[in-house]
Amino acid sequence: MERYRNLGGDSGISAYEIGPDSITVQFKGGATYLYTNQSAGSANIDHMKQLARAGQGLNSFISRVVKKGYARKLR
Repeated sequence: MERYRNLGGDSGISAYEIGPDSITVQFKGGATYLYTNQSAGSANIDHMKQLARAGQGLNSFISRVVKKGYARKLR
């Protein structure tokens, strides 16, 4: 997994991993969730990938838009 840069300084996300049709997000408490095109929608996954690479806004986007749209909890 790649470390989330957290440019805003207050994110609950610590790391992420981008796949072709998915993104895995690890939160600071250790919980890890897999979000897929099927579970959250391809437009949302594409936007999450952009936010992850930018290092800002991913936690907020998940909280506001994606919410419980994960495919499964990994940890």
